[in-house]
Amino acid sequence: MCTTRRSFTAFAFLVFSLMSAAGHAQTRRPMTLVDLIDVPRLGDAQLSPDGSQILFTRDHADWKANKRVAQIFRIDADGNRVIQMTHGENGASNPRWSPDGRTIAFVAKRGGEAEEAQIFLIANEGGEGRPLTRHATSVFAIAWAPAGDWIYFLAPDPKTDEEKQKDKPKDDVFAYDENYKQQHLWRIDVTRGEEQRLTSGDFSVGSYRLSRDGARLAHHRAPTPLYGDAEKSEVWVMDADGRNASQLTKNGVSESGAELSPDGSQVLFVASANDRFDTYYNGNLFVAPVSGGAARPVAGELPFDVNAATWAKDGRSIYFVANMGVHSEIFRLDLAPASKPAQLTKGEHAIIGGQYFPGPDRWVLQLDEAARPGEIWTLTVGTATAAPQRVTKVFEYLERDFDVPRVEAVQWKGADGATVEGLLYYPLNYQKGTRYPLCVQTHGGPMASDKFGMGGVSNYVPVLAAKGYAVFKPNYRGSTGYGNAFLRDMVGHYFQNAHLDVLAGVDHLIKLGIVDPDRMVKMGWSAGGHMTSWMITFTDRFKAAASGAGASNWISMYGQSDVRTYRTPWFGGTPWQKDAPIPAYWEHSPIAHAAKVKTPTIFLVGQNDVRVPPPQSVEMYRALLANGVPTHLYMAPREPHGWGELRHVIFKANVELDWFEKHATRRPYVWERAPGEGR
Repeated sequence: MCTTRRSFTAFAFLVFSLMSAAGHAQTRRPMTLVDLIDVPRLGDAQLSPDGSQILFTRDHADWKANKRVAQIFRIDADGNRVIQMTHGENGASNPRWSPDGRTIAFVAKRGGEAEEAQIFLIANEGGEGRPLTRHATSVFAIAWAPAGDWIYFLAPDPKTDEEKQKDKPKDDVFAYDENYKQQHLWRIDVTRGEEQRLTSGDFSVGSYRLSRDGARLAHHRAPTPLYGDAEKSEVWVMDADGRNASQLTKNGVSESGAELSPDGSQVLFVASANDRFDTYYNGNLFVAPVSGGAARPVAGELPFDVNAATWAKDGRSIYFVANMGVHSEIFRLDLAPASKPAQLTKGEHAIIGGQYFPGPDRWVLQLDEAARPGEIWTLTVGTATAAPQRVTKVFEYLERDFDVPRVEAVQWKGADGATVEGLLYYPLNYQKGTRYPLCVQTHGGPMASDKFGMGGVSNYVPVLAAKGYAVFKPNYRGSTGYGNAFLRDMVGHYFQNAHLDVLAGVDHLIKLGIVDPDRMVKMGWSAGGHMTSWMITFTDRFKAAASGAGASNWISMYGQSDVRTYRTPWFGGTPWQKDAPIPAYWEHSPIAHAAKVKTPTIFLVGQNDVRVPPPQSVEMYRALLANGVPTHLYMAPREPHGWGELRHVIFKANVELDWFEKHATRRPYVWERAPGEGR
């Protein structure tokens, strides 16, 4: 009888579970563009000194303000008791615990028409934030001294009195590429509120890290704060009060994340270079002796791309985040004795934010997954069997309320036989044996890779899947995370294998019976836009295309863009040097082959884009227009390289979807509107 009762109870529970699951499945619905834009974003997770609590930012779409606004939250490390700490109209950022855990520093704009962001302090118990700084310019990148007596920050130099006077009558002609202010390192006495300038001169401090004892600073200095001068930055160390500064590196590559070892004898940093400091390689680990001498790689040539690194608590190991193509993971590298890197995490995810806290010997990280785009997790690294523990549950509503597409990694052979990898997102309600429209999305960079995750508003994968599209994200030749040979395939010839890899991947999906070859579209932004503009000159297999902020003419692009670092390796020199490699620049320019284009294509670009300036889109648009190819060019006012205003974001998705439906699927499309706006 007891056995029968237990069996009946188990059976009843199973039936109830299945009915509940069916009920949940019936209540889930496809995501709309507004749903996707409204998904919050978490960031900047900070573990308290005792390891019991975590601060983080959470932003939301403020449709009235037409922008995203972030506030600071606190949660217990076990996932309980979530409390919103800030409520200011303009939001807050950069939360940092005081060493005793009693006070939280953050950056915000407060007080009516305040233009400059300042440091505020708030008690961990809550209350109103009080201003600490009244700096002449906006401050950022704050850090407490270990003793809790100082807070360090970066800030640009202010305008001179003469410049301010000229602003009033709009006597504001400026020298191009010289209209910047150097940014320098400061600190403020927390008790007295007195500021102290630590660096000055004709250079900019890009980032810094205090040593764990608070005695010294490792930092990066570049000639200017301009993006294009990042390759000229070098690693420096100095005392915490700004004295005894010394330069540790002198090379032609950009370094990042400089950090002093716990004993103060070495500085660890990451650079996209080989052991000779030649440029255009996957990120690698280097250390430089503080006493002087050459920097050296600590792990040889790694098979992946190092994104960030930090010293372990005892200084005998290094932790780092590695891009491994379609996913990223945390590794530990033991230095004494030297060993191979040990992988500490594993999963179908991307680490989109992670920081190691040596006190509790714990990582706090964010994992981007297909249905959870950035929950906060902790990882205790002192034990061999530790696994990440989820802290936040912000995105549980996505799994409960929405149908999200299934995603898997796929591999295929390139035209030359090389193995290439990418991600395939299946359309909702996918049925094997049915062929579906395909949207091919190529990532930017191109020194980057597409990884597991939900995808954001710029590529709106869940919405495409809801409309019956399969979405394909190929990590073509030139992507990071697959070794240096794979990355450097573009050196000397940008479009050698990259576009062929994309088309080979498309053919692979067609061969599998997933894709309808007569209903394919192509899109991408930045380097993904370059690829889109090139692809329409190479093939007419796509029924429609959308090229976002893409280059069309590498010769003019070299002079127009705010960065030239990578163009030189691609084409073997500058376009204005003696015996310039103009044929290489021109032959790899989409505009050179525009007469071949038959694909209806729209172009999108920000009016203030300095990375891939608007003339690049204008050139290609005018070529297609003159040749009778259906086309439009959409330019967003005020926007830089990445669009941020909410109505611009939803317009981009609407106009692309409308274009794809019109030319590829022949279905009507109804534009989505911002909340509160009529149709």
